[in-house]
Amino acid sequence: MKIRVVIPCFNEGEVITQTHQQLTEILSQDSSVKGYDYNMLFIDDGSTDTTIDEMQHLATIDRHVSFISFSRNFGKEAAMIAGYQHSTEFDAVIMIDCDLQHPPEYIPKMVEGFMEGYDQVIAKRDRSGENFSRKTLSHLYYKLVNCFVEEVQFDDGVGDFRLLSQRAVKSIASLEEYNRFSKGLFEWIGYNTKVFTYQNVERQKGESKWSFKKVI
Repeated sequence: MKIRVVIPCFNEGEVITQTHQQLTEILSQDSSVKGYDYNMLFIDDGSTDTTIDEMQHLATIDRHVSFISFSRNFGKEAAMIAGYQHSTEFDAVIMIDCDLQHPPEYIPKMVEGFMEGYDQVIAKRDRSGENFSRKTLSHLYYKLVNCFVEEVQFDDGVGDFRLLSQRAVKSIASLEEYNRFSKGLFEWIGYNTKVFTYQNVERQKGESKWSFKKVI
């Protein structure tokens, strides 16, 4: 069994080494217990800091690391889709943010769900730790989207942090929409799904490099 973790990055030179270290600690232990091979795919979304240099260094010292570098900043959606398109040969793919606000310690729980037969294992964010303005904005955003989208309904707190099986990844990668909205695509492809909740955490260093527009 082969599992890939995809990590979109934009100007994350300050944290990428720490992220790699935490992922390595968790994946090396979990893969030994469950018997799978793993790979980490870092995607540089046109960073202007040392992100690509850090990626290149990690790839030279760790055989589990691969990377892709964009010619410019295309946005998080493009980085995520590229990650899926380059990972169709893996049995499962986990999407996780580089800033560690998606806690890597939940990866073993995702793999367990996949081994139980689920095609999507979703980590739903508990927003109780967020500030009032962010919670309010998020709530209004999802309420508005659900008013206008009839085909699927979106759950506040459910985002990119999830595991997809190979067939779910292939479904996402095969879609030809130009203006992609990953949250909608995740819901649209369906498949059997397991959801668990996790506590929101603060960034380890720096601040978010993706604008609200690019994230949604």
